[in-house]
Amino acid sequence: MHKQFIRAIEKSNIISKTDIDGIITFVNDEFCAISGYAKDELIGKNHNIIKDPYANPAKFKLLWDTINAKNIYKDTVKNLAKDGSVFYLNTTIIPILDECDEIVEFVAIRYDVTQEVMLKDKLLKKEQEYEELNRNLEKRVEEQTIELKKLNKTLEKRVKDEIEKNKDKQEVMFLQSRHASLGQMLANIAHQWRQPLTELSLTIFNIKKSAQNSNTDGVAKFYSESKNIIQNMSQTIDDFSNFFKPNKAKNYFNISNSIKESLVLLDNIIKEEAINIKTDLVDIEVLGVENELTQVIINLIHNSKDAFISNGILIKEINITLRKDHEFAIIEVEDNAGGIKKDNIDKIFEPYFTTKHKSRGTGLGLFMSKMICEQGLHGTIDAKSKKQTTTFSIKIPLASV
Repeated sequence: MHKQFIRAIEKSNIISKTDIDGIITFVNDEFCAISGYAKDELIGKNHNIIKDPYANPAKFKLLWDTINAKNIYKDTVKNLAKDGSVFYLNTTIIPILDECDEIVEFVAIRYDVTQEVMLKDKLLKKEQEYEELNRNLEKRVEEQTIELKKLNKTLEKRVKDEIEKNKDKQEVMFLQSRHASLGQMLANIAHQWRQPLTELSLTIFNIKKSAQNSNTDGVAKFYSESKNIIQNMSQTIDDFSNFFKPNKAKNYFNISNSIKESLVLLDNIIKEEAINIKTDLVDIEVLGVENELTQVIINLIHNSKDAFISNGILIKEINITLRKDHEFAIIEVEDNAGGIKKDNIDKIFEPYFTTKHKSRGTGLGLFMSKMICEQGLHGTIDAKSKKQTTTFSIKIPLASV
C-alpha cells in the first residue's frame, strides 16, 4: 500500500531530491518531461541547472535560509527547460531529517502552473494597455471639452459684442441661432454616447468573465471590441468639435460629403425615431464653408423629425437628392411629415417664427439656414408643400463668386 501511495504521488506531481548541497539524487519522469532533460543529465548535477538565471537573488537566499532552518519552503518558481523555454512550477521543498534531527536531503514536490502564470501575465498586459487607452481617451475628452467651452465662450462674446455695437440685426440673430445649435449639438453628443457606453460596460463585463474562465480567446476578442468602441467614441468628439470650429475660410467642397456628414451626426436620432432616409447623390463641388451647409441639412432633418412626432406619422420617410441644373447644384429634402399649412408657408423663413411648442423651437433654425444659403453660399432656399409632403430646395451656384 505504501509503495502504491508513493507511486501515485510520483505520477501526479513533479518530484526531485537533492543532498544538502543541492546536488540532484533523484528525479521522476514528470520532472524529465517538463524540463527536457534525461535522468542521466540531471542526476549528480546541481539543482540550479533549471534555475532562471535572472531570478531575484534575494528570493534564492530566502529559499536556502528557510530549508536550512528545517522549515518547509513554498513559492511559484520560474524555471528554464533544456531548450531555453520557460515554465513555472508551484514548488514545495521539504527538509528530510534523520534520527538526530539533522538534514540529510531535500525533497521538492511541484506541479505545473505555466498556463495560469502566462494567462495572468497576458491579462495584466491587456489591463495595462486598456488603462493606457482609457487615460488617452480621458485626456482627449478633457481637451475637446475645453475646446468646446472655448468655442461656446467665443460664440457668447460674439453675440454680446454685436448687440452692444448695434450692428446688423440679422447678423445678431444668426449668431444667436448658432449658439442655440451648439446647445443642441452638445445634447447630441450625450445622445450619441449613450449606446456605446452601454456596449462598453457589457464588453468589460465579458472581459472579466472570460478572464475568470481562463478563456484567452474571449479576452482578446472582447478587448478588441472595447478598443473599437472607445475609438468610435473618440471620433464622435472629433466630429462634433470640427463642426463648430469658427471662422473657417471658404473652400471648394463636395456637397455629397456635407450631406453624409449631417447623417452621421444625427445617426442615433434617425435610428431611434425609425426614420427611413433615402439619398440619391452625385459628386458636385461648390465654394463655401462645408460645415455651414451641414448645419442647414441638420436643421431640415430636425424639423422633419419634430413634424413626424407632432403629427403622429408612423411611416417616416425623408428623401434627399442632389443634381446639377445648368450652372447650379440643386439639393432637395422631401419628407412625408404632414406638410406645412398655406398660411405659414410664406412665414417659415422669418426670424422667431415657429409652429412648434416654445420648448422645442426658437424660430431661428430656418432663418439661419436661409442666411447661410444666401450669404455663405450665394444661393437660395425655398419650400413647397402639397399632399402631406414638404420639399425644401437649395440652389447653389457652381461658378466661383
